Amino acid sequence: MDYGSMLGSSFEYTKEAIWGKWMKWVLLIICSIIFPLIMGYMMEIYRGKDPAPELENWGKLFIDGLKLFIAELIYAIPLIIVALIFFGGAFAVAMSGGGSDAVIGAAFGTALIGLLIIIVLSIIIGLIAIFGGIRLARTGAFGEAFNISAIMAHIGSIGWVDYIIAVIVLYVVLFVVSLVFGIIPFIGWLLSIIITPAFSILAARYVTMIYDSAPAPA
Repeated sequence: MDYGSMLGSSFEYTKEAIWGKWMKWVLLIICSIIFPLIMGYMMEIYRGKDPAPELENWGKLFIDGLKLFIAELIYAIPLIIVALIFFGGAFAVAMSGGGSDAVIGAAFGTALIGLLIIIVLSIIIGLIAIFGGIRLARTGAFGEAFNISAIMAHIGSIGWVDYIIAVIVLYVVLFVVSLVFGIIPFIGWLLSIIITPAFSILAARYVTMIYDSAPAPA
């Protein structure tokens, strides 16, 4: 898998989508604030549209984005449950122990274990949820977002190592660029808001290219 080529192609796709199209860029910034709209636009990209789709049919964008948001929220339920169990347990232990060092240590250990489990689960669930969102966009069937067997088979045909490296490359690039914009004095926060739609488009296009690198199971 040629990660550099995929990033370059995704960058050109993003550039074509917004550069010089200032009104569209402004509308996409607004969509990023009304987040179901930007998620609906990402769904259009997930469908493999090339060049990038125009902003139209706002009602459909909102409904599609809401479906994607709900799917991602359902995927997050295990993380929420683990957080409640471990962090809630740590808090309960801390409150019941009268502030002794041993009890505080036990509470800290419980919270740390919970955090480690959440990190591991977040990575696993996140990798599956990406393809789940694209399956939802491609099939139009909400249940397909949770067709775990098909998603796992698809990732397997691409190669787990290639897939994980590809996702890491994407997030490292986005993190570094965000960091660079964020540390610019006075206007860094504003630039981060302005560039948010570009990040969404680039990420959606990039993961779509990963998805299309191997045929999706029926």
